[in-house]
Amino acid sequence: MVKTRIFLFIFMVLNLFSIITFAQKPSILLSNHTFSAGKSEIGSLNINPNQQARFKLKGEQAGLFTIKNNKLSIKAKYIRPEIKWYDVEIQARIPSGIISQSFRIVNDQFIRNRVIAHRGAWKNTGATENSISSLQHAIRLGCQGSEFDVHMSADSALLIHHDPGIQGMKIDASSSAQLRSLKLSNGENMPTLEAYLTEGLKQNNTKLILEIKPTTGKQRALELTQGVVKLIKEMKAQAWIDYISFDYNICLEVIRLDPYARVAYLNGDKTPAVLSADHFWGLDYHFNVFKKNEIWIDDAKSKGLAINAWTVNDPDMLKWFLDKRIDFITTNEPELLLKMVKADN
Repeated sequence: MVKTRIFLFIFMVLNLFSIITFAQKPSILLSNHTFSAGKSEIGSLNINPNQQARFKLKGEQAGLFTIKNNKLSIKAKYIRPEIKWYDVEIQARIPSGIISQSFRIVNDQFIRNRVIAHRGAWKNTGATENSISSLQHAIRLGCQGSEFDVHMSADSALLIHHDPGIQGMKIDASSSAQLRSLKLSNGENMPTLEAYLTEGLKQNNTKLILEIKPTTGKQRALELTQGVVKLIKEMKAQAWIDYISFDYNICLEVIRLDPYARVAYLNGDKTPAVLSADHFWGLDYHFNVFKKNEIWIDDAKSKGLAINAWTVNDPDMLKWFLDKRIDFITTNEPELLLKMVKADN
């Protein structure tokens, strides 16, 4: 019994140390990851946590870019419509030494039609929600974004599924091998976050709306959030990703790890003023919240917050939000909303 308690105590200390170490490790931040015709300045370079740094371009494509006053720009002659993206390595000299980070700088050809496919396009396509095929259908339809949900298995694998359990198994209490062996209704395996991102990053038209699901315990929520943000950076996916969550602390952790991340809150219990003060990018509330607090739409617009309503399927309700000119509408009926958007224009 004593040995078990000692083991658990050591495990908790080591786990806490790993979280602190991850959080304190300096990293390079870029405020934006896209370029477009007529827009050669990409964004500002900084260090997180904040400290002085001298930045330098590295890698094969370094000659395509410039850094001046800690701002990254692309040379105008390399802005070409046929180019989807470039990869560039940024090196920073900071007081403790030299660090480097690779970024994917994406040609901003992302669609802006306000249509977000909820768990992908599945209802009218025969795909399973939150599957690779539902993402592919959302991309083929031409949706502005495709939303999906991320959980963490017992062995810390990041997996895509909406509910906390599947086929009688709790995701956070099951191994990734067990979960990956299960078949979805369309015959696919439950996708990992890495596999889902790999598919989504093949194109630069549809954004990936990543929901980090609430989980049991603050420490596990931190581990889940840190793992997600770490993978996004490793895969150089920042240009594609908007983060959302019902857990306010998860949202705050994403913002702490990457102050430039586009983070929106889902639960509907915070005013636009509170979200603005906490440096959120947007609010993403159920349509009934906006119906009851209609003034929040104008308040959010005045504060520069992005506005999304979920999950809107009724044609009259879709029209109401289109008339309100909010930024995005999440729906299980992307085909219908696409038709309405086209007619509205």
